Amino acid sequence: MSEPIPVNPEVLRWARVSLGLSLEEVAQRIQKKVSEIEAWERGEASPTYVQLETLAYKIYERPVALFFFPNVPEEESIEQSFRTLPEHALQRIPPRVRYLLRKARVLQLNLAELYDGVNPADRKILHDLDFAPSVAATDMAERVRAYLGIELTQQQAWHNTDDAFKHWRASLEDHGIFVFKDTFKPPGNRNVDAGDSSFSGFCLYDKNFPVIYVNNNKAKTRQIFTLCHELAHLLMHTGGVDTRQDDYINRLTGDNKRIEVLCNQFAAEFLAPSWDFKMRSAGKPIHDSTIRDWAELYCVSRETILRRLLDWGQVSQQDYEEKTQQWSEERGESGDSGGNYYRSKGAYLGERYIEAVFSHYYKGHISVEQAADYLDARTKNVPRMEEWLLK
Repeated sequence: MSEPIPVNPEVLRWARVSLGLSLEEVAQRIQKKVSEIEAWERGEASPTYVQLETLAYKIYERPVALFFFPNVPEEESIEQSFRTLPEHALQRIPPRVRYLLRKARVLQLNLAELYDGVNPADRKILHDLDFAPSVAATDMAERVRAYLGIELTQQQAWHNTDDAFKHWRASLEDHGIFVFKDTFKPPGNRNVDAGDSSFSGFCLYDKNFPVIYVNNNKAKTRQIFTLCHELAHLLMHTGGVDTRQDDYINRLTGDNKRIEVLCNQFAAEFLAPSWDFKMRSAGKPIHDSTIRDWAELYCVSRETILRRLLDWGQVSQQDYEEKTQQWSEERGESGDSGGNYYRSKGAYLGERYIEAVFSHYYKGHISVEQAADYLDARTKNVPRMEEWLLK
């Protein structure tokens, strides 16, 4: 694609200014003259698609689709999106996660365009349920499970954690919450720093198109926990993050602290209800094999089971910390090995979103180039994405 491609010059300028980059810095990094960058931003000329990809992915760290929007997007600040987090926790959020946050906002805008501003779900959980930070985790979990219509016996009959994640994802999307995934590793960098590796996901609240974003580098059990943690945030009309470094909770006060504590409590109670787990664990010896069996039964992590036992005083804090550290060292993170590009893309975006894009494409509402922008893919890859969807 060597021909100039029409983009919104105002968005080009906004993307540069929002990062505090000068025209000279951009020109040097893309190896163009300053006058050419100025012409793009005035709308007197346009970059080629290859140049736009370089600007979007390597310099501005924003999705390509953003540069075709008719207006400059209104972005919430990190502080506005995650209002329950204290300042030092916000400062921990690494560049890759900040990029994915921007990408998630673009996906929200895409959803609004694809569905003409109306969430397609027949029943919308965020419209029908609403919880205060003072609610008991058990009551919240019971009401949410009843609303979703998934019996505990159904959950315990799922084959494995892959199967469980697919069921939970489908259930949330059936009820108006869109789930996306991505690698939280910086591209081309196998060594993830502690900041990147500690983040399991985040959510963005919106009354019409709420989004949960999951770290695909994590084990499926952690991804499932993240879905539930972020669901709790959305049910209290807040954005939030799921991170293993949750020491910041002790620095919170008031409702902000209650919300963060409740999100963890809800996720554990929702996935392994007290009334069932206490009955199954009563009088049973607590060792690695029984913990593993319970974790497999509920399709959760061993840490989730051990945390329940800790909360009930059946294991000590020292035992909990030693055992979780041991399991972490044994397991490591599952990683995102790449594999098949189209299968990974399908897992990241989800069938529902991809189907919406191709529905507009088949009806002639969007071009193949626009479909590629929605899919965050190259135009040449669109036919293969279609093949993946049909399979």
